[in-house]
Amino acid sequence: MDLTSTVWRKSTRSGNNGGNCVEIANLGDLIAMRDSKDPEGPKLILTRTHWRSLAAHLKASERDG
Repeated sequence: MDLTSTVWRKSTRSGNNGGNCVEIANLGDLIAMRDSKDPEGPKLILTRTHWRSLAAHLKASERDG
């Protein structure tokens, strides 16, 4: 999948300190995710259903400590 013209945005959960930042991109039926420190590196591509599941799991993990 060619992602060269993809518009990426930094996750709202990422800080402004230049550290651990995740960027996401809306690809229509899919969501792409990458590490902002390595934009040419690997990308994770998920269906919207899997994206929602991952986000819910991460939120629950954060909440449960």
